[in-house]
Amino acid sequence: MSLATYNTKRDFKQTSEPSGKKNNSKDDTLAFVVQRHKASHLHYDFRLEMDGVLKSWAVPKGPSLNPHDKRLAMMVEDHPYDYKDFAGVIPEGNYGAGIVEIWDSGTYTAIQDKGSSKENEKLLKAGLEAGNLKFVLHGKKLKGEFALVRLKGSNSNSWLLIKHNDSFAVQEDYNSEENTPKNSPINKWLAINRLDDKQAKKKP
Repeated sequence: MSLATYNTKRDFKQTSEPSGKKNNSKDDTLAFVVQRHKASHLHYDFRLEMDGVLKSWAVPKGPSLNPHDKRLAMMVEDHPYDYKDFAGVIPEGNYGAGIVEIWDSGTYTAIQDKGSSKENEKLLKAGLEAGNLKFVLHGKKLKGEFALVRLKGSNSNSWLLIKHNDSFAVQEDYNSEENTPKNSPINKWLAINRLDDKQAKKKP
């Protein structure tokens, strides 16, 4: 899923999202970001830097630190590297219209960390192609080993995001929404709209 798909879906005269460009820098770390996105439905966008772009999955329920949870992750088009810093409002009438906020971010490596982004990328790209991508996240909320596993016998875009049972795993229920600040932009928007709905219902 190339950046061309990303670009054709967006009018950059109307949206402040970054245009589709590859990252050609030689930084020795790989970035990841999870963006909470209030579009037609609230969901989480999970993105991993690879080959100069952000490989991207929409995760309806958000990531989990509980290894028993197998969270559906639908692979979508590649996003430009600069999208890792994007937060704001996508205007009505545009693709993905709504509010985007950064829920977590950091760096990541292949599980068999080779010490350099170039060597890590080789392992990660092989895992992506095989449909079994294993990696370690170094984020503020998400830490430790994870896997993205492509579902067999279904749409090739359907994956599962699974936490490995390591020292960062939890055994209790994990709800991404409960790990979101109450004063986040989306939560403020939801609170205002709930209040507007209540007031509208009170009117005779």
